[in-house]
Amino acid sequence: MLENKLGIKSQLELAKMEEKITKKKALELFETGKLEDVEVGTFAGLSKIHQFLFEDIYEFAGKIRKENIAKNNFRFASVMYLEEALKQIDNMPQSNFDEIVEKYIEMNIAHPFREGNGRSTRIWLDRILRKEIGKVIDWSKIDKEDYLLAMERSPIRNLEIKTLLKNALTDEINNREVYMKGIDASYDYEGYHAYHLADLKKDND
Repeated sequence: MLENKLGIKSQLELAKMEEKITKKKALELFETGKLEDVEVGTFAGLSKIHQFLFEDIYEFAGKIRKENIAKNNFRFASVMYLEEALKQIDNMPQSNFDEIVEKYIEMNIAHPFREGNGRSTRIWLDRILRKEIGKVIDWSKIDKEDYLLAMERSPIRNLEIKTLLKNALTDEINNREVYMKGIDASYDYEGYHAYHLADLKKDND
């Protein structure tokens, strides 16, 4: 159970509030153009995205984690080497699709935050793709299990995730519906599916 600014003690309640708040923030990033101010392809840029999404919930928003973490028996980058790993990722090339996905894979292995890595890093990835090749990923076209398995294998064999992402590329980089459906899909990968972003948007209107 993560300490949070909301004073929530229930894991289920925290998950629902986190999804609701951060999905709205993700849409705000897109609709206000704030995403265009994010530095492309650097940890500083990713940190800015993460901070914006999670600043209302966690003190650690945008900050490098101080704990070693693992998922499904895979240990992400050790805290001892994390800052150096992030510097190396900053310096990785990003001039074409293959380079960009390789950079994304390395950032996933780094997993620099205590929580919210996948959701913020997929927005970061689309920001790079948009600037460098004029495309984004339509995440709603990628099956959850296919994605999770491909990412799990990506540190050893990256062809599978590259193929999956390439087949979902779209040049509709300014399409709000593509972005919103993509956020819902991205959250579903992590088990967050209590709210649809379109419904949250209606509630605000």
